[in-house]
Amino acid sequence: MKKQLHIFFTALMFYTRIPCPKNIDHNPDYLNKASRYFPLIGWIVGGICFGVYYLASIVFSVEIALILSMIAGILTTGAFHEDGFADVCDGFGGGWTKEKILLIMKDSAIGAYGAIGLVLLFLLKFQSLIQLISNIQYSEFTIYNLQFTIFLLFISAHSVSRLVAISIVFTHQYSREDTSSKSKPIAQNFTWKEVIGASFFGLLPFVVLSFFQWQLLLALVPVFLARFFLARYFQKWIDGYTGDCLGATQQVCEVIFYLSIIAIWKFI
Repeated sequence: MKKQLHIFFTALMFYTRIPCPKNIDHNPDYLNKASRYFPLIGWIVGGICFGVYYLASIVFSVEIALILSMIAGILTTGAFHEDGFADVCDGFGGGWTKEKILLIMKDSAIGAYGAIGLVLLFLLKFQSLIQLISNIQYSEFTIYNLQFTIFLLFISAHSVSRLVAISIVFTHQYSREDTSSKSKPIAQNFTWKEVIGASFFGLLPFVVLSFFQWQLLLALVPVFLARFFLARYFQKWIDGYTGDCLGATQQVCEVIFYLSIIAIWKFI
């Protein structure tokens, strides 16, 4: 149990800005095993986002509450995944060879492709959440109460999208050959414990939500289709993936999850 707590806190330290015990560091062995808890980190981030949304909605409009919620999520993770998304936009938008793409993605400066991509991503995420909450308010589908339904949706979006992102580690090779990348230890060896752990924590909140309306499980189809095409695209251009690719996958699949739920509720 002590070792598992150490692995969990390693994941928490790596993926968020939440303070951890002083004895926790970026031990490569623990960091490699921490992938099993990546979706569990989604529970924490999603819970923080919901908490800020709920408290802010008492005083402000839904729109302001959601913006504050998005800010809280970015502060919690240190824009870890958003930065990866911007780097992927810059790298694949401006590079035409594997070497050039990897070089651009390693540059800490943001370019036009990254800036445009982030603006569009945030707009789409914000509008999706607005419509999603509006649909819940006027829908017969509520679990016990409105806020608990929204809570489960927040948690599910963050955990499922992180499961989809980390699953690329289980099926593809890490692209960079240098050892300087902080993400490389995650990509080395994994066991069935990482696969089962990530799957359990990634799907549990969504399974609970879908228990009350099984059709919601259909949202997994477009999410995993997006994962398939993104992974294939990364494989085609850089022979695998990088940490930035995982961050981009998480962000894209989170938005696709919201859009999928909206579409399902429209037609059922």
